[in-house]
Order: sequence, then structure tokens, then C-alpha cells
Amino acid sequence: MTDLTQRPPRSPRVRLGPFVLLPRILDKCRATIAGKNGEYNFNCPLDQRFFGFVQVDAQAFKNEVQQGRGDGEMLNWVLQNSKSKPSLSEIIVWSKSEARRVPADLENREFFQSLHKKTAPHREDIATWFDMLDVDDFVSFGGKA
Repeated sequence: MTDLTQRPPRSPRVRLGPFVLLPRILDKCRATIAGKNGEYNFNCPLDQRFFGFVQVDAQAFKNEVQQGRGDGEMLNWVLQNSKSKPSLSEIIVWSKSEARRVPADLENREFFQSLHKKTAPHREDIATWFDMLDVDDFVSFGGKA
């Protein structure tokens, strides 16, 4: 069982097959099913970017996870049920793009800056959403940024 009241989900950088984010989404989904998601939300805007790219319904995904499927089984399920059927090269490009993504609009930049100030104000190396998620997860469970 994944208990996100005790530890964070996997980093968004961790890959399952060629996909970034998927292991983190699985951790959050399993924890949500178990009622142990803590401050983490399954199908948040970041998760929705993944579901939008592969064109898989989040509820259908959750239903499969609820059946006790492992990571490899869920990777295969996503690939088989994707309506967009991205090629390996498209997935690699998407994953690289997600890993480098920065806040694009004013509202997201303001949110990012407020989280940065709260979590690690002295850290000048926090530039991408993945950077922010990693440091926020670390600090949330007692780490010192």
C-alpha cells in the first residue's frame, strides 16, 4: 500500500517505460484508493497533462489501479488504451518537455514564486515544475532545502 501521509510519491522525473510522471501518478492513485493520499491529489492539473497526452480517462485508469495492477501492468494498460497512440519518439519528446516545463502564465508564475519563497527561498536552482515538486516533497517530510 502506498501511504503518502508517511512519505512523498515518487519524483516526477522517475520514468515508467518512456513516461515521466506515470510512477508519481500511480503512487497518488494507489494512496487515494487507500485513503492515504495526505496532501496529494490524484488527477491534479499535472496528472491531467499526462492523461491528456495519452488520451486516457483518469477514472478508467483509477479503476484499473483499483484491481491491484502493478506498475508494468499499468504501463501496458496505458499503451493499449491510449486513444492518441503516441509513438516512442513522441513520448520521449513529451517527457523531455514536461521535465523542462516552467510556469508559463502570470497566475502560474505567481503560484510558483509563492511556493518557492515558502519552501526554499535561498535556492536559486529551482526553475522547473519538477524542481519545485522535488524540493517541496523533500521539505514536506522534514528535509531542509
